[in-house]
Amino acid sequence: MPIGFRWLLGVSLLGFGCLLGAPSGADAQPTPYNLKYRSGQTVQPVFEGWSRRPDGSFTMHFGYFNRNHVEEIHVPVGPDNHFEPGEVDVGQPTFFYPRAHRRVFSFSVPSDFGDQRVVWNLTVRGEKLQAVGWLDSTWETGANSAGGRRLSDEAARNTAPTIVVDPVSDVTVQSGATLSARVTDDGLPVQREREDGDRRPGSNDPPTLQADPDAVEAPHNVPAVPNRRGSGAGGPRVRGLRVSWIVWRGPTGVLFEPSSTVAVEDGQAVVTATFTTPGDYMLRAEANDNRLTTKHDVTVTVR
Repeated sequence: MPIGFRWLLGVSLLGFGCLLGAPSGADAQPTPYNLKYRSGQTVQPVFEGWSRRPDGSFTMHFGYFNRNHVEEIHVPVGPDNHFEPGEVDVGQPTFFYPRAHRRVFSFSVPSDFGDQRVVWNLTVRGEKLQAVGWLDSTWETGANSAGGRRLSDEAARNTAPTIVVDPVSDVTVQSGATLSARVTDDGLPVQREREDGDRRPGSNDPPTLQADPDAVEAPHNVPAVPNRRGSGAGGPRVRGLRVSWIVWRGPTGVLFEPSSTVAVEDGQAVVTATFTTPGDYMLRAEANDNRLTTKHDVTVTVR
């Protein structure tokens, strides 16, 4: 069973269970499962499979699911955010954005790892949740998984972009920082020009749906608010070669302007980062060509 399908299946089963237990008509009452929470919830670490390396070792892949719709959570490496056995710090994030984030980091285990386990322990609001990584065959995936689909010739020839970020120094809460990334790429996959109107007939028309009169009303208690990444709901989507910025480690969120994701123009992508809290931050730049991603971490001390 593909990794992505297993992720979706777990969420779907939860929703299906809610539907089975939901009363109808005037007796319908909200349940904890059809409420969206701005804050106050936990973060679930997720094991997303493993892949083989040319030297015979293996790579474990992990993601996370922040159950909040708005709240960003900081959990420093230590008793509340660690791996076991072995190294406590394997490069996991300490800053968790709302909702699901797939395959956000990976690390290697030796060729003789066998049937051992690695466990990511994450404690938020006193609740300890775990993700267990192991080399079971059903969890094997490619290093750059296509979700079980066969790659096209173009995709097979594609190589990941390269990215270098200029050094950053003398950052204060008042001054912020300019983050300049230099990116090179092989031009694959070829970006097809597409106007917003050049879609299938009717694809731009809103759907017309008739709601079940006995259905439980969908929750509306969470607004579509912009987040600190600078890419709020309704923002323009950037296609083609681009650079995205996130906080990987740090005490609080960072506002990236004009957006957390910007197009690469003439080999460069520049954003301004605004900080509200002094401290040490690890910012992650991700260069993406629509298929492959290269990551580059930048350490920033804000005074």
